[in-house]
Amino acid sequence: MTQRSTGFGARRRAINVLVAALAGVVACGGVVWVAQGLDRFLEGDPYPVADPVATAQRLDGHTQHVYDALRLFDAELADNWPGGGVEADGSGCYYRGFSSLSKQLSDSPPSVPGVVDVDSEWALKGVSPAQAKGALRRARGELGRQGWKVTSYEESKFRNELSMRPPGTDDTVTVEAYPSDRLMVRAYAECARYPSGTPMGAYGDPELPGQQAPLQLRR
Repeated sequence: MTQRSTGFGARRRAINVLVAALAGVVACGGVVWVAQGLDRFLEGDPYPVADPVATAQRLDGHTQHVYDALRLFDAELADNWPGGGVEADGSGCYYRGFSSLSKQLSDSPPSVPGVVDVDSEWALKGVSPAQAKGALRRARGELGRQGWKVTSYEESKFRNELSMRPPGTDDTVTVEAYPSDRLMVRAYAECARYPSGTPMGAYGDPELPGQQAPLQLRR
């Protein structure tokens, strides 16, 4: 009887030690989790790292897909389109997190060094409102079948606009009809930190390759 009691006591002590050890692990894990959450609260989500050249090329490819889906092959590329071209710009990439709240609330919030967004934009000319409506419908259907997600669509007397997100990306591609029979195509990538050693242009922004899309109109 004494031996059985001794064995039971030993097992009980072992169980208590195991429970205490597990509780310690959980407590340590909780401390780490809280510390990570606090750090993210103070500093904000870090910007992803992306090569601006690769981003610009990806956006250029998006706009080529859009051109093919629009099927406006008689339209010409608009010359001197305002905002046309490919650009990296950090002016809208602001500080995040509670520790930078004073910067965020500033009348002129400073941008984060080394972080830029990228966009690629061009336009077609000679596209009437009726042609634009038909083209947006075609693009919506064709690109939707390819897995693009429609984020906004408006067809009215006052505005004809389609925005979509290509599969596997957070990029946004917008097609919008403008006065004087112009149809704009723009692809945009959110702010990202460029790697160290990225070649820089004369104005302090990353150097980007020239537009290739739409290939049919740039030969």
